[in-house]
Amino acid sequence: MSQKNRKITIPVSLGYGVTDIMGGGAFTVIGAWLLFFYTTWVGLTPMQAASIVAIARIVDAVVSLFMGSITDHFYKTYFGKKFGRRRFFLLAGAPLMLVYALLWVNGMSYGFYLTVYLAFEIIAAMVLIPWETLPSEMTRDFNSRTKLSTCRMFLSASGTFLATFIPGLLIHHFGEDNPHAYLINGIVFAVLFMVCVFISWKVTWERELTPEMLAELERVVPQATLVERLVSVLALFKEYASTLRVRAFRKHLAIYLLSFTAKDIYNTVFVFFCVYCLNISAALAGTLLSMSIVGLPVTLLAGVAIIRYGPARLYTFAYSLMLLCLVGLLMVYQFPGDYNVALLVVLAVLYQVGRCVLEFTPWNVFPFIPDIDELITRQRREGLFAAVMTFSRKTTIAVATFMVGMLLQAGGFIKGSQTQPESAVQTIAIMLFAGTAGLLLLALWQALSFHLNKQTHKIFVDEVDRLKISGAERHAAPEIRKVVEDLTGHSYDKLYAEFTQPGQHLTPHK
Repeated sequence: MSQKNRKITIPVSLGYGVTDIMGGGAFTVIGAWLLFFYTTWVGLTPMQAASIVAIARIVDAVVSLFMGSITDHFYKTYFGKKFGRRRFFLLAGAPLMLVYALLWVNGMSYGFYLTVYLAFEIIAAMVLIPWETLPSEMTRDFNSRTKLSTCRMFLSASGTFLATFIPGLLIHHFGEDNPHAYLINGIVFAVLFMVCVFISWKVTWERELTPEMLAELERVVPQATLVERLVSVLALFKEYASTLRVRAFRKHLAIYLLSFTAKDIYNTVFVFFCVYCLNISAALAGTLLSMSIVGLPVTLLAGVAIIRYGPARLYTFAYSLMLLCLVGLLMVYQFPGDYNVALLVVLAVLYQVGRCVLEFTPWNVFPFIPDIDELITRQRREGLFAAVMTFSRKTTIAVATFMVGMLLQAGGFIKGSQTQPESAVQTIAIMLFAGTAGLLLLALWQALSFHLNKQTHKIFVDEVDRLKISGAERHAAPEIRKVVEDLTGHSYDKLYAEFTQPGQHLTPHK
């Protein structure tokens, strides 16, 4: 679908963003409840439950690497020409979302849960990787991309709220000792995810094919030999590694992985912490997690703040607030009292404000990374960057989840038991406080030197367009050279020499 005469309106932005009800909602439920469900009701040990997530996500991480390249080149296929190189995967993935409900069926084998979870992770990657590239496909304008990302994160916050509120509501309704609440929750969300992905397919579009792409479609390519295919696979991995040549992406990736893994550890351990360390019900734990509803107004405010203050200040605010809440939770744990429930609600609200800003910021930054890469490689590689982020994220989730399961089991956690030994209780508390806080502090350290924002992006894009139009004019102002070198991590003179090689013709940004 051509992007000519198409504008990024609020309805379009909302239609694009609804898929993150799945992206935010599904993995929030999984992170908060899956290990608890498997160890409490299914009868798996912590190691078995954690290994399901770890194995599936490691396999899925490898699949995700190839998905980025597949979507970048899918325009050459029949379905890519007919439905779009990115959007085809949304159309195909929508009905497959129903697999999600099978995760919450009780009484099945370890192999069943591993197979179903692996299938869902691959389906989710098939949808989310091409979907994440669409802001770069639909527009190059900073404010328009921010509008898309803000609506996306607003709806992600909605999905996070639903994913924490509905399970707690169902557990309270059916009772703490009834596993059917989890299955009903899975069915409701599976249908919702299917509808959301279909809506995003319907309202989005892709940029027109470049002259180079059209010329490639006309070219007759002979059948590749086995050796040539192996060489192409190795070349693909080399391309993935080349994304780390971009300094802004290296820092962005470090911030993203450290902070999101900290959030994952908190989500995974929180229900265990509430039930076994604070001795409150799973339903109340779900209520505390559902304070994520504050993410709805916070996301809108963050959309304004990121334009005005830039990502670095939002990161600092989010991490500082979350660290403060962790200190508060530690005080509640160490000094129990009658005021605990009210204090827990306050801490939960403040934590969710920080978490929302943490989740909002990286995906508002991501669409601008390929613009920086273009100066280095003279290519548009949105799918490649999305795949690297997804691969890295899923790998760290796998490792973190497996570590949580391993530490729970090493700490003496007893599957299916309503009470736990003191060693298990202390292990849960240490993971919540030390694990989450340590990663947040590392993310904050990286964020303080991250300089990509609206102002530096405009300076960068204007300079790239100047070089495209009049590459012979070598001299650039010192402040421009500084921005270019800071964001790319390369010498301006070297970039200039490579970018203005004879025969290179690129279309200026619009």
